[in-house]
Amino acid sequence: MRIACVGGGPAGLYFAILMKRRDATSEVTVYERNPPKRTQGWGVVYWNDLVESLQAADSTSAAAICANSVKWTDQGLHLRGRWTLHSGRGGYGIGRHRLLELLTARAIELGVRVVYDTDICDVRQVCHADLVVAADGSGSALRRNAADRFSTSISTGRNKYIWLGSTKVLDTFTFALVRTPAGWIWFHGYAHDGETSTCVVECPPETWSGLGFDRCDARQAVDMLEPLFADVLEDHPLLLGESSWLNFRTVRNEHWHDGNLVLMGDAAHTTHFTIGSGTKLALQDAIALSESLGEHHDLETALSAYGQGRREALRQPQSEARCSAAWFENIERYVGLGDIQLFLLLRERRSPLLARIPPLLYYRLHMLAEKVPALRRLRRWIGPPARAVYSRWRY
Repeated sequence: MRIACVGGGPAGLYFAILMKRRDATSEVTVYERNPPKRTQGWGVVYWNDLVESLQAADSTSAAAICANSVKWTDQGLHLRGRWTLHSGRGGYGIGRHRLLELLTARAIELGVRVVYDTDICDVRQVCHADLVVAADGSGSALRRNAADRFSTSISTGRNKYIWLGSTKVLDTFTFALVRTPAGWIWFHGYAHDGETSTCVVECPPETWSGLGFDRCDARQAVDMLEPLFADVLEDHPLLLGESSWLNFRTVRNEHWHDGNLVLMGDAAHTTHFTIGSGTKLALQDAIALSESLGEHHDLETALSAYGQGRREALRQPQSEARCSAAWFENIERYVGLGDIQLFLLLRERRSPLLARIPPLLYYRLHMLAEKVPALRRLRRWIGPPARAVYSRWRY
């Protein structure tokens, strides 16, 4: 099979790796619009469930990714000059640039051809390929050219955000909330190597314009943000890179393939960054498509099965992402609570029940769930057992 992967991000590279492992005689080419070593973003996060999937799919690349990742076990909330910590399920961070280096090296080792500085906007540019994989991001040109056939829908989130780095190496996954005269602003932060952390700064549009970010460039915005987070970052600087202020765009597609063109990763779907699953879901797409192609000899059948399976698998994370994004878009609803109460509800932000009942009542139900058997049936909405959370809070 001749395969053209359009987009040299995690999804396209990993799919190329898996297809060469499945059939070394396949001709697999990855086309990347940017030059080598140029990528946007700082670090990405993933969890133990992805580690298990990667180890099963390709133990060599899994070992390299894990060896170059930073692991944390705690989550922390910094608010009003105080820390609230929770020791629980750990996670991993890795620099996006380093992740792509590792995947590129593995792909080339297996015989994948990687072509840079090549912008593929039309399937006719790769008409020689038996299969064309659109892994070219949320703004996919290949998808846009056939948006009616994919039944694409795109919705835009309310809050503004900017993807930054910092020389402060955070030792927990950190939420830092700051109240300003213009309203609340916060960051989601995590270390992704031994020298740098990722800090995704987010705020409502009123805060964004009230602080003057609508009247300055990104470099000036970073200079204005540094004093706001100086306490939690211990006066370490924020790093800009190629970032700019954005509104998150949620991409959905009712159909995932058109002829021999198939969508993968952000081209097929996006989930809000507040659940930290974008890279995980993209890599799982790659695994699912390679498996479907191995199970079905007919291309149409394989692509249909892949799309149907992944749409089903995405229902829960997409629901959780909508709830999580809404939690931060309505942060004023929660910030009046005590630190422990607020942090618990922050960690429960994926629950659809949370938006439907008063926050304090939700908190009380959560705390009762461990003690009252009848409430345990609600645990899929309320979250993990209260005792496993509450007993570990500390200041």
